[in-house]
Amino acid sequence: MADKRDYYEVLGLKKGASDDEIKKAFRKMAMKYHPDKNPGDKEAEEKFKEVNEAYAVLSDPDKKNKYDRFGHAGVDPNAGFGGGTGGFGGFGGFEDIFDMFGGAFGGGFGGFGGGGRSRRNGPRKGSDLQKAITIDFKEAAFGTKKQIRINKYVKCKTCGGTGAEPGTSKKTCPTCGGSGEVRTAQRTPLGTFQSVSPCSDCNGTGEINESPCKDCGGTGKIRDNVTISVNIPAGVDNESVIPIKGQGEPGINGGPDGDLYIVINVEPHPLFERRGQDLWLEIPITFDQAALGDEIIVPTLEEKVSYKVPAGTQPGTVFRLKNKGIKSVRGNRKGDLYVRVTLEVPTKLNSKQKKAIESMGKTVGSECYQKKSSFLDSIKEFFS
Repeated sequence: MADKRDYYEVLGLKKGASDDEIKKAFRKMAMKYHPDKNPGDKEAEEKFKEVNEAYAVLSDPDKKNKYDRFGHAGVDPNAGFGGGTGGFGGFGGFEDIFDMFGGAFGGGFGGFGGGGRSRRNGPRKGSDLQKAITIDFKEAAFGTKKQIRINKYVKCKTCGGTGAEPGTSKKTCPTCGGSGEVRTAQRTPLGTFQSVSPCSDCNGTGEINESPCKDCGGTGKIRDNVTISVNIPAGVDNESVIPIKGQGEPGINGGPDGDLYIVINVEPHPLFERRGQDLWLEIPITFDQAALGDEIIVPTLEEKVSYKVPAGTQPGTVFRLKNKGIKSVRGNRKGDLYVRVTLEVPTKLNSKQKKAIESMGKTVGSECYQKKSSFLDSIKEFFS
């Protein structure tokens, strides 16, 4: 017995711990070292056995009393794991452990039997689908309606999705009694394990289809090309997603159909750049327009508007036209249109035009240019 660790130490407790403390410690240690959480880890497996052995003794009042008085010698060292010290004491096997945990492992421990497992033959939602479509810039801005075609599974019209030939019906599987699962018990040194596996006779559905539908082969669904109408709201942008409820694939065992998600791609516009709900536009103006001011025509998505460019406008100046952007997809607020003016310098000049510009350059001195004048003053100051 000298090679065995103290049972209180195994559970991380001090001698004299209460029943609640013992139970709480056991749950914590069992969850930590359970083989399902440590697959292939021999050390964790040994510790899991040690934890269960400790709890089997300390959870039993009579054995706990003997262990507190005489240590390991006070409990039967030869009883094995079938019912003495190594047995699972006051709660007959792993099914009770699972009940004690209250499904804390999410039903994932196949050997635990008992509650927490979802029925394989219960109603399940059908698979969701995704379809990408491309629309042009104006369709995204103002909204549109599209007819899309998609190849997907649909309920078989012949059998109505039951999978059975018309006039017949599926029968409850006699092997599993309709549960879709078969349980087998196996005795091990740790006690009796219950393993749960899908019923091989009904493939886990709980039902036997003796007369499968000839059109769908008993699956209850067939592939078909379906046309779906999609309302695309104003204001969508690249990677916007439009959900269409119930247009996915058929549900299973009476479950709801899945959903279809439309992913939007928007083609770029030749003039406008979109930034959220705002639009940006570059308009070239001439030197005389920038210097003297002028009224220019500005295109928007809906119409043309005139805008007065003030005299002395500098290249790169940005003007804002309020509410000329794109409507928000979540409300009625519209963005703005930002117009950046760029100065276009003439590249093709005849001799007469060149002389005119030279004459202007002599007439319009550096004092007429605010930035140039300031720059010349900075140079003079730098070299003085």
